[in-house]
Amino acid sequence: MATKRQKIVNETLTALVPMLPLDEAIVVREMVARRHLRSLPAQKAVWLCLVAYVRHVHTDYDALLDEGYDRDSARHFVLESINNTLQSWQGTRFLSMDDDALDAEIPIHGAD
Repeated sequence: MATKRQKIVNETLTALVPMLPLDEAIVVREMVARRHLRSLPAQKAVWLCLVAYVRHVHTDYDALLDEGYDRDSARHFVLESINNTLQSWQGTRFLSMDDDALDAEIPIHGAD
């Protein structure tokens, strides 16, 4: 039986990106379930984790950091790519330069 928070997480993720592949949805749900995100409202945690996941897995963000770009510059350069990925999953919300999710630092894998 799912908890109330898990139900909200699932509903929010489905509402944001209805065509998100199941294997990727599992990773995002695991990210949202981390202890340090439990104090956030479920909807906000889902959005932050979804954006962080897309940034690290579906863009050149990490390569840009490895090339010496600072975090803000790298995030600026991958904004369009993040939105393209969200759009490919029939996203209903997209990232803008003034969105808090742009600055969220949430690792894809690892402990709290």
